Amino acid sequence: MKGSTEKLFRYLGDDFFENYPKWSPEVKELKQIGEQPMGPGVTARQVRIDGGHRSESKFRITLYEPNRSLAFAGISEPFHCTYEIQDEGREGLVKLIFTFELLEMKVFMRPFESLIRIAAQHGAERTVRNIKNLVEIDADTVN
Repeated sequence: MKGSTEKLFRYLGDDFFENYPKWSPEVKELKQIGEQPMGPGVTARQVRIDGGHRSESKFRITLYEPNRSLAFAGISEPFHCTYEIQDEGREGLVKLIFTFELLEMKVFMRPFESLIRIAAQHGAERTVRNIKNLVEIDADTVN
């Protein structure tokens, strides 16, 4: 995607609480718990509507490496997300690698495991596409 590692990380990490609902429109409410500066250990509460299903969860920032990576893990639900930023070595191009892992599947969900994996894959692709579009639109309005 067009941009710099600094600009992408600022959008993803530094401005996370402002921008996360933009790239993940399923997030209807997002609130930091506490007042500490953004970084490892920051916790948040989110309300999502996925496929008409409302869920509420808490998560914690587990990795915050400026211009490189951001990760968080579920507190109330067993999941892990990672956003890794790589400089492509060509001026103005960066690569974003997004990983989402559902660490535990509830028993009643196991018969739907393949559908859940497909939905997660589509969601991951949509997330990266949304971030790319939003960051590039922002870059166009700044320049």
